[in-house]
Amino acid sequence: MILFYKILLKIQSVYEQMLNKANVEICKYKGMKVGKNLNTPDKVYFGTEPYLIEIGDNVNIAAGVRFVNHGGTTTMLRRIPGYEDARIFGRIKIGNNCTIALNCVITEHVEIGDNCILGANSVLSQSMPPNTVFVGNPAQFVCSIEDYGDIILKGNAVYPRELEKDRKALDEFIKKNQPYKFKKAKRLR
Repeated sequence: MILFYKILLKIQSVYEQMLNKANVEICKYKGMKVGKNLNTPDKVYFGTEPYLIEIGDNVNIAAGVRFVNHGGTTTMLRRIPGYEDARIFGRIKIGNNCTIALNCVITEHVEIGDNCILGANSVLSQSMPPNTVFVGNPAQFVCSIEDYGDIILKGNAVYPRELEKDRKALDEFIKKNQPYKFKKAKRLR
């Protein structure tokens, strides 16, 4: 029975990968500019104006990310005399070597510089300078990419790197050797 479930999950995975690739290709056809090695393993929403989006090389975009190139609030505003011509449209540009984590929203008129990380569930309504990490709603500067890298290295997962060539062996090693260390609660300011 487990073999049947594995096959079923593999079929679903291949189907979702095909849908994601089709989504990117349709957006490129509509004018979205995409560099080399875009990684979108799950559904990403490029909005109704993908031609206003530019994505650099080596970019990872996680599931549930939404690009918002226009402001729907103007629909209501246009019903008020004197505001009939109110419209919001803007470009979004993502630099090279960036990671956008789960369920982020990126609004119009925003540029993300090279080597940036946007943390999960963030709403980005301002541009990110190169080599920065932003998190939150609204997304704010947290640290430089170098500071983030130093934090990661302090808690780095230690395992023989040659295991990365054999995922099954790596999974077994991590399962047996990953320590039971958990983050402590912090007091809010």
